[in-house]
Amino acid sequence: MRRPFLYSDCGAIVQGMIKISDSITIEDWELTEQFIRASGPGGQNVNKVSSAVELRFEADRSPNLPDPVKSRLRKIAGRKWTKDGAVVLQVDETRSQARNRDIAQDRLKALIVQALSPRKRRVATKPTLGSKKRRLKAKKVRGEVKSLRGKVDPET
Repeated sequence: MRRPFLYSDCGAIVQGMIKISDSITIEDWELTEQFIRASGPGGQNVNKVSSAVELRFEADRSPNLPDPVKSRLRKIAGRKWTKDGAVVLQVDETRSQARNRDIAQDRLKALIVQALSPRKRRVATKPTLGSKKRRLKAKKVRGEVKSLRGKVDPET
């Protein structure tokens, strides 16, 4: 599925809307694509063609993402989240510029979909009686092994 492109003043390509869910869409001004030279497969083609894509999504300034989703996205993105509140994805998996662009968009969409659902709270459970007994038995055996490591008395 190809989307129409718009060129920004810095030469990077800005794309059309991406639909994440029924209520969330990413506008074209929030996405910026820049093509860079890639390493990896491609032979001499790598040195001539800018096939890798750097997709930048201005997540912090996005009016379409609710604040809880933004905070979860910040945690999920990790090092991909910049100081100015953008998610930057670099893809250079294939020789094709168009395929790398699609992979980057799919990854961004997957990140946002993951951030849409809040994490389940962990319910603390008590250890079973059997697990308590096994732990204490293992401690006792380990203590006996360590107690046999003492100095050997040569007189006996």
